[in-house]
Amino acid sequence: MAITQAMCTSFKQELLVGTHNFTTGTGDTFKLALYAIGSGGKSATTATLGASTTAFTTTGEVASSGSYATGGGTLTNVTPTTSGTTAFTDFADLSFTTATITARGALIYNSTDSNKAVAALDFGGDKTSTAGTFTIQFPTADASNAIIRIA
Repeated sequence: MAITQAMCTSFKQELLVGTHNFTTGTGDTFKLALYAIGSGGKSATTATLGASTTAFTTTGEVASSGSYATGGGTLTNVTPTTSGTTAFTDFADLSFTTATITARGALIYNSTDSNKAVAALDFGGDKTSTAGTFTIQFPTADASNAIIRIA
């Protein structure tokens, strides 16, 4: 049971059939849910996320706290673009305030289309906030760093 950073395999196939629309303002709604390993999640369950993840699950999701609620937070898209031979999209940073959270990773998913998984994120260790702000800081939106890149 672990969280492994990966673009979900089902997402790759769904891109080829036009399932996901990342266009700002008119596209699908994408969310980010936080997950724990061990006793940090609901009912002390452990999240298992990675390339084989196909949809959002509450198994191992952190408990609601402060402005974090079950299902996570809504992401603000950065409209897809290209640079050289790479297409990419990204999201604005996401913060949960007055939250007591311990999370090991996250899942980006498409809440518009049956909660289909996009990407599993591994934080590399537990990240915590205690009655404070828990922030997901996305990388620079460019061809080398954006969270979703197709080269």
